Formats: sequence, C-alpha cells, structure tokens
Amino acid sequence: NELSVISFNIRVRVGLSELINPNSWSRRQSATPAMIKDYCPDIFGVQEALSDQLTYVGDNLPNYDYVGVGREDNKEISDITDPEKSGEIMAIFYNTSKVKLLEWGTYWLSETPDKPSKGWDANYYRTMTWAKMQMKYSGKKFFYVNTHLDNHSGTAREEGLKLIVNKIAEMNIDNLPVVLTGDFNVTPDNSVLKVLDNAKMLDARTTAEETDDLATFNGWGKEEARVIDYIYYRGFASCPEYETIVKQYANVQYISDHYPIVARLMF
Repeated sequence: NELSVISFNIRVRVGLSELINPNSWSRRQSATPAMIKDYCPDIFGVQEALSDQLTYVGDNLPNYDYVGVGREDNKEISDITDPEKSGEIMAIFYNTSKVKLLEWGTYWLSETPDKPSKGWDANYYRTMTWAKMQMKYSGKKFFYVNTHLDNHSGTAREEGLKLIVNKIAEMNIDNLPVVLTGDFNVTPDNSVLKVLDNAKMLDARTTAEETDDLATFNGWGKEEARVIDYIYYRGFASCPEYETIVKQYANVQYISDHYPIVARLMF
C-alpha cells in the first residue's frame, strides 16, 4: 500500500557547451542511475531530458520502462532521430516489477492541448505527460502526471496548472489517487499554486510526517537556491516522508542544477 515517487529536473544537455562545461551531462550522467538505484522509487518523473539522455538512464536501469514524447514534434522516444529537434521530454519512468502501465498520453499546456503548441505568452512549448498505473501486488490504480511549467510567464504557469487540473478531472472519472510532479518555476509563496489548493491537492513537502525545507534548485552553487520543484498528491491516506536528495553520487558534485525530491505515499 505504499508508493515511492521521485521528481527530478535532470537538466537538458546543451549543444557545444557540453565540451567545456564542468557540469556537462557527459560528466554527471552516471550520477542519475546511481541515485535511482539507491532510492528504488516505484515511479519517477523527469523534466528537461532529451531522448538520448533518457535512453542512457533507461539502459542503466533495467528494471524500469519509460514513456514520453518530444515537446516540439510529438514523437515517441523510440522514434526520435534528432534529439534537439524533438526537444525536451516530460518522461515517466516506472518499475516494471511493481507497477503496470495501463494508459498514457501527453497534452500541451496551451489553448490547443492536443497538438504541439505554445500556450499563452510562454517562452517554450510546455507539456504534461500522464499515465494511468496499477500496483501489481495490491491492484490499486492511480494517475501520475509529470510537467514543467514555463520559466517566463506567470499567466502561462497559472493557465497551465488550470489545464492540468481540468485534464485530470476529465480522465479520472473513478476518482483514483493522483500524483503530480514537476518543476513549477515558482516558490511556495506564489499565488499560482492556489490552483492546486483549490483542487484539493496537497504538497508532500509541507504535509509529510517527516520532511525538510531544503532548496530544490541549486543553480550549480552559483545562483540563489530556492524551492521550485514539487510532488503534489490527492486521494492517498498519508505522506509519511518527503526528502530533498542532496547526497552526491558517482563522485559528481551536482547531479543537476536541481536536486531530486522523493516522497512516500500510502494508499
């Protein structure tokens, strides 16, 4: 009756600067599967990943499968030949020995959510990847949604969250438990989050029996650290534990410019 969840902005691999960047993906990539193997989540959402980054992580986590599409062209990961052209993927990974995938899909956070599109005055295409899952041992079902809200527009963030809440309501006709993870690009005091409060969703960081108040964005130690990554949930009995994962793996100082966050939820 327990679900372990991680949300992680993996930091997109960036072109030629990778060759000289001390925090390049090639220098820190081994830290991600090491972290996942340490925590063994049942399911986790990744933001900002290109398809080749996801393939690397998946190849090094044989117990996990994953789904998602490029936000620029709606191509599934296995069909992508040009990672930069397809763009970032809001991927969902799940432990195939513990969780069964029933259905999944992607919506764009825009006025035309069924096709690749940029919403309101957002800087970039933004998406939500959703999956209907079932725990193999208990048979309990739940919805999992992974997203990355816009870094520029408060309107795009608010409207994007409204769309997410509305799409969940449309799909979740059986009122199953729901988990929402992502980089929301806002701090906890931002009024944008009232959309989730109104939808009766709870922040794992503030409601867990054991928790912390550490920043989730570290900026490689060069920018202001702050909380902008979240695990929200609804329909679970409790949240015993939340943690910001600041441990180092594979001798890498920063696994990303974001720390992963993890929560345990009880059905």
